[in-house]
Amino acid sequence: MSSAIRIYPAKPKKVYVYATCLIDMFSPQSGLDAMKLLERAGVEIVYVPEQTCCGQPAYSSGYEDDAKTIALSQMALFPESWPVVVLSGSCGGMMHHHYRRLFAGSEHEQSVNQFCDRVFELTEFLVQVCRIKLDDQGPATSVVLHTSCAARREMKVHITGRQLLGQLSQVELREQPYESECCGFGGTFSVRHPAISEAMVQDKTQHLSETKADQLISADWGCLLNINGALEYQGKSLQGTHLATFLLNRLESSDAQ
Repeated sequence: MSSAIRIYPAKPKKVYVYATCLIDMFSPQSGLDAMKLLERAGVEIVYVPEQTCCGQPAYSSGYEDDAKTIALSQMALFPESWPVVVLSGSCGGMMHHHYRRLFAGSEHEQSVNQFCDRVFELTEFLVQVCRIKLDDQGPATSVVLHTSCAARREMKVHITGRQLLGQLSQVELREQPYESECCGFGGTFSVRHPAISEAMVQDKTQHLSETKADQLISADWGCLLNINGALEYQGKSLQGTHLATFLLNRLESSDAQ
C-alpha cells in the first residue's frame, strides 16, 4: 500500500467514471447522480460500459491469481491518461492501493502504478481536484454520515465527505457514537462470518438511530445495502441514501425554480 502524501493534479477536462458493480446492480441512479455532480463541477464524463468488478471479493478471499486477472482486464478499459473516479471508497482502496501490491515486482508493476496514481474516490476528487463549491437550495434537515472502513482507513476520504456536507448551509451533520466502527458488511466477511456481521450491524444501526437524524448518508453502497437492510428488518424509518444523490438533490432544488 502506498503511504506517500498525495499530490493532487489540476482539474482535468475529462474523467473516466468507475461506477462499481453494486451501484450498477442496486442503484444505477446513484451513478447517474454522481456523473451529474462531476459535470456540474466542469468535467466531461467518459463511461466505459464493459467495466465490471474491481476484483476485491477475489482478493479479500485469498484468490490473488483471479484478482490479478480481473485487475488487468479492468485497467485495460481505461487506456487514456484521464483520472478514474471511483464511486466507492472500498473499490477505490482496491484499485489505488491493492493493485500495487498484487503486481509488485512483476512485469506490470510500472504500468499498474501509473494506473493506480490516476484512481480517485468521488468525494476526494470533488473536493481536492475539482474544488467544488455547493450552493445549498434544499430545506433544513439533519443527516448522519457513515463512511466505509476502506474509505476511512485506506483512502482517508471520511474527511472529504464531511467537507462536502459542511458546505450545505441548511444541513446539520449529526455525530454518531463509535463513528469509525465497521457496519459488519466487509464484502465477503459478512458471508464467511454472518453471526459476527449481524452483531456489528445491530450496533451500527443502534448508534445511527440514536442521532435522530432525518437521513443517513454514505458514499459506499455496500455499507448502505447492509445497514438499510438491517434498519428495514428492525422496522426503523431511517434509510440511507448515496451521498451523490443527496448532494445533487440539494443543488437541483434551485434548477426547478
